[in-house]
Amino acid sequence: MTNLTIESYERDALDYAAQIGDFPPPVIEGALLRLVEAIPPGGRVLEVGSGTGRDADFIESCGESVRRTDATRAFRGLQVARGKQVEPLDVIRDDLGGPYDGILALCVFIHVDRDSTLSVLRKVAAALRPAGAFLVSVREGSGETNGAYLMSYWDRAEYDALLAEAGLRVDWDQRHTDCDGDTWLTFLARKAH
Repeated sequence: MTNLTIESYERDALDYAAQIGDFPPPVIEGALLRLVEAIPPGGRVLEVGSGTGRDADFIESCGESVRRTDATRAFRGLQVARGKQVEPLDVIRDDLGGPYDGILALCVFIHVDRDSTLSVLRKVAAALRPAGAFLVSVREGSGETNGAYLMSYWDRAEYDALLAEAGLRVDWDQRHTDCDGDTWLTFLARKAH
């Protein structure tokens, strides 16, 4: 994640929070429930890029324990104001800790440049318990763009192959288009060893 992307989220955090609302839309809720079903009751989940904390709130309402993290101070502040504990984490530079029963990264790894993606996915696999679950979404397309936000794009087969190379086996995936017309690929993968 580039410094410019983090700076952009620092500036836009309140607008983003207002845009996404307090509850996950049905397509996201369904994916989150798949993660919950894939881990033991009361499992330990790392969320990379917690943002407003909406998805962590949902996972916790299902009985799981979430370590909330975000690289953006403004997002951390929004959650702290609601009484939540959230830690700084840069998925590219920092150790992820663990082991975790599950790792969640929805709408986050789009900001990991393509050259760093495999090493980040390897860090995810290393931070999971055996058969641990990983829920991730990326934008469909090819290449990457730079601007206020770095955006990397993937096709399904290409990302599936990267997950496999990192030691993660895809159990489920879906493709959906959001209200802005952006197409997303979501994967639920398990640690292969």
